[in-house]
Amino acid sequence: MMSHYLEFKNITKTFPGVKALDEVSFGVDSGSIHGLVGENGAGKSTLLHTLSGAFQPNKGQIIIDGKQRNFSGTRDALDTGIAVIYQELNLVPEMTVAENLMVGNFPHKKGFVDHHELMEKARQQIEGLMEDFDPDTKLKDLSIGQRQMVEIGKALLQNARIIAFDEPTSSLSEREVKHLFKIINNLKEQGCAIIYVSHRMEEIFKLCDACTVFRDGKHIETYRDMENVTHDLLVQKMVGREIKDIYGYEPRDKGKTIFQVKGIYGPGISKKAEFEVAAGEVVGFFGLVGAGRTELFKLIYGEEAVESGEIRVNGERVEINNPKTAIKNSICLLPEDRKDEGIIGIRSVSENINVSCRRHSLKAGLFLDKEKEKETTDIFIKSLDIKTPSREQLAGNLSGGNQQKVILSRWLSEDVEVFLMDEPTRGIDVGAKYEIYKIMYQLAGEGKAVVFISSELPEVMGVADRIIVMRSGEIVGSLDREEATEEKILSMALPVS
Repeated sequence: MMSHYLEFKNITKTFPGVKALDEVSFGVDSGSIHGLVGENGAGKSTLLHTLSGAFQPNKGQIIIDGKQRNFSGTRDALDTGIAVIYQELNLVPEMTVAENLMVGNFPHKKGFVDHHELMEKARQQIEGLMEDFDPDTKLKDLSIGQRQMVEIGKALLQNARIIAFDEPTSSLSEREVKHLFKIINNLKEQGCAIIYVSHRMEEIFKLCDACTVFRDGKHIETYRDMENVTHDLLVQKMVGREIKDIYGYEPRDKGKTIFQVKGIYGPGISKKAEFEVAAGEVVGFFGLVGAGRTELFKLIYGEEAVESGEIRVNGERVEINNPKTAIKNSICLLPEDRKDEGIIGIRSVSENINVSCRRHSLKAGLFLDKEKEKETTDIFIKSLDIKTPSREQLAGNLSGGNQQKVILSRWLSEDVEVFLMDEPTRGIDVGAKYEIYKIMYQLAGEGKAVVFISSELPEVMGVADRIIVMRSGEIVGSLDREEATEEKILSMALPVS
């Protein structure tokens, strides 16, 4: 039997009440890119944490180049040649690029840091990554894509031979994604063993030589030849059932106009924005990076000051000065960055769901009605199928899709009319996406106005009744579902030369 450079043998990891990994066994070859797919909560991140030395398995072995390895911590794994590039990069924003690259391994001369050698090594590494930024630049002044290159460079300087990438393209532009893929393929050619975790199926098929599917902490299947593997087959293996149409679009009758944005202008917007949404309508916003979509939503929601224009809900003009007044006027926002701006990670699922509606359920206007909050929480855990061990579980411990359901529950408990959703399915798995789409259709079916942003063109075309396109801070067009094609949408979204 062929041996692999990296082998997982019967890896099992348990947490209180949860078996995160259950007898997982598969191998990864050197000089190959090995995809790892599965729904959120399937065990992918736990496996990477085990590989990096952050977690110790309860059972099983990690074998590298024929030798069993036991890691006492992340430093031990790094010294063995293992690097994991997480979504949340392990870098220091206030330090320079050179300092971040060499942290923990600064070159010394007579007891002092050799600044000249530090800069020279950093410069060589930056050139090797095909970047041209100054090694003396503060990390905080780089783009997300450039910071990711620094993280990769840091791993290579520590002679990493096994490199795992966890959702590396979730916040990158198209140009940065292409550059990242070029670097990953270079690492493959140098003989590194690459593990690539992504929810984006097109990336798995474009990049990977092999692929392993996880479900419920178990190894389901490993495909060594991707030639005969299809998108539908991977999805079926991931979710344990067949999903022929991931978008599950449901046509609805539209009612009267219930949400109007008239002449809104402010930071990030170059031309006054106008659009309206009818009851029962799902409207998608598409545009390239920097198009102004998120900026427009923040103006509507009161996160940024509006310089001119008006907003109407059910025909009535509403004054919105901040998010609190937006909520009072029946408008809510699911932010793009759910971890920093959406959930309160160190608070329970129950607290996160009830945090906004508590003013409606105070006893004597002063005391929390804990029984009412438990009842509300249990209703939404059941109706939205939130996967959590209990209502007291910390929201930060949930998967991305379940965190998004918690945020949705918060607004459903408020009974708002207008749902603004900024990248509602970013970084969540295919099964959870399907469930989020169903909730969006359900809200529209109840007569709500649903407005969402997506950077994934197939998603916008698959989910929306109507697509509004933005470019360079202005709305440049609107297409009904029936007339929308990729060519039409992209011709509007691309900069005019």
